[in-house]
Amino acid sequence: MEKHITLPLTEEIAKTLKAGDTVYLTGTIYTSRDAGHKRMCESLAKGEPLPFDPMNATIYYVGPTPAKPGQVIGSAGPTTSGRMDAYAPTMLSVGARGMIGKGARLPEVVEAMKKYSGVYFGAIGGCGALLAKCIKECELIAYEDLGAEALRKLYVEEMPLFVIIDSEGNNLYESGRADYLANRK
Repeated sequence: MEKHITLPLTEEIAKTLKAGDTVYLTGTIYTSRDAGHKRMCESLAKGEPLPFDPMNATIYYVGPTPAKPGQVIGSAGPTTSGRMDAYAPTMLSVGARGMIGKGARLPEVVEAMKKYSGVYFGAIGGCGALLAKCIKECELIAYEDLGAEALRKLYVEEMPLFVIIDSEGNNLYESGRADYLANRK
């Protein structure tokens, strides 16, 4: 099913999404990779606030390239999500709800998604230049010393994604493979 979603990604919206849905996101998302996630989780462990309100937030696992003159951002393709698996349950526990990346997730992440009504969106790797066209605003908000891995606030319009794992734990990587194998005879 095709869905157009205006962020933030509330629990109510998250529960309507199913593995395999095509989704077009519009609104504010945040960027972070493993170094940024590590810092955020260390801050949370110390009782310190995050540089943004994580409630109903969607985090894009991306380290964009520098913007060329006249561009908002450089190429912005997804990073392998498994690099954030150690941190994702913590981020979900403080209210983050959406994650955008590529690749499989650990069972612990899927369990946290079920517990906190999280959704894992897949972006197509290798399409960073095309995905960057959906990014209309980019603001550096924290961890500038991390370079490409700094925390950024983006405004996106109609960003094309797929629901890979929904809030019930249904996984397109598993169901899609099973459907393919069952129908290839």
